[in-house]
Amino acid sequence: MKKHIYCQHSSETEVPFFDVDAMHIVWHGNYVKYLETARCAFLSSIGYDYNEMGRQGYSWPIVQMNLKYIRPARFGQKIRVDMDIVEIDSCLRIDYTIYDAETNENLTRASTPQAAVSLSDGLFISFCLIKRDIGATVRVRYRLRFWRVRGRRVG
Repeated sequence: MKKHIYCQHSSETEVPFFDVDAMHIVWHGNYVKYLETARCAFLSSIGYDYNEMGRQGYSWPIVQMNLKYIRPARFGQKIRVDMDIVEIDSCLRIDYTIYDAETNENLTRASTPQAAVSLSDGLFISFCLIKRDIGATVRVRYRLRFWRVRGRRVG
């Protein structure tokens, strides 16, 4: 069964020297940094970055992370991180694929579910309640940004 993708985002970077080990391949822990960088770029693009989350009273910690290393990324290699938002009902789940940006070779797959936590008391919050508060805001901001890029009049 094909998964439903609510939204997609892609970002590119070049593997710096300080991310590799003595064999000039990316140390396994640095892949997490690439995922975080892509996730932050996506959140900024829709106007709901970590600062905005805090202003609205929520944090979104990652509660699990799954990584499958397929091929190593190497020093100087240009990589692309593709993200698919695949769950928004019980949590925010993002599936990632890291590719060689030039050959499109699959390097790594990953997935991160994030849960909403109230900053006021530290308790997990039902995502359904938060969607009511922020879901429309995020969707509207994303559409507005899309329309501005396309040069359409908003409002």
